[in-house]
Amino acid sequence: MSKSQKFYVVWQGNNTGIFSTWEDCKKQITGFAEAKYKSFPDRYSAEKAFSEGFKKHYGIKKPAPKTQLLSEQKMLIGKPELNSIAVDAACSGNPGAMEYRGVKTASGREIFRQGPFPEGTNNIGEFLAIVHGLVLLKKNNSDLPLYSDSINAISWVKKKKARTKLIPNEKNAYLFELIDRAEIWLNENDYQTRILKWLTEYWGEIPADFGRK
Repeated sequence: MSKSQKFYVVWQGNNTGIFSTWEDCKKQITGFAEAKYKSFPDRYSAEKAFSEGFKKHYGIKKPAPKTQLLSEQKMLIGKPELNSIAVDAACSGNPGAMEYRGVKTASGREIFRQGPFPEGTNNIGEFLAIVHGLVLLKKNNSDLPLYSDSINAISWVKKKKARTKLIPNEKNAYLFELIDRAEIWLNENDYQTRILKWLTEYWGEIPADFGRK
């Protein structure tokens, strides 16, 4: 059974155009630096490709699968520092009953837990959890780093101010007292603790996660 005929497009070569045999195509690309050519199963496809230009058809590589990219990125990013503590918060509703805790990153052993507090938010919990961890580490003269998966909370801590939009009321009055105490502590104390962002996309859920998602 004879092979079906192919048509060859030469976008850059000694001569450009559409050629019906490999021999004719080869003449156009031999000795031509950076020749651009490609075969097509029928004349219609070849003519269409020639008119569209080589950039749409030549040298196109399929993107690496997401899982492959993720694996390569993990290698570049590395693993979390297990000799550390991790903090997280959970909130049932927004606002709702909120609690937070800190754990040893390597073992998941809980080292502090507070709440639940009524009429709170997850961001407030994340903020208080970081500050609670900072206070504990400084008290123990510990140089362990602290992980949080909340960009907002980390930003609030660095600015020494909880940028919450939550409105104070009778139910969450004590929670706002805790926020005030945390802000005062941040403004009156220096600390050497490294606050690190937990990269959930690469490492999975932070060890302090409450598992309620």
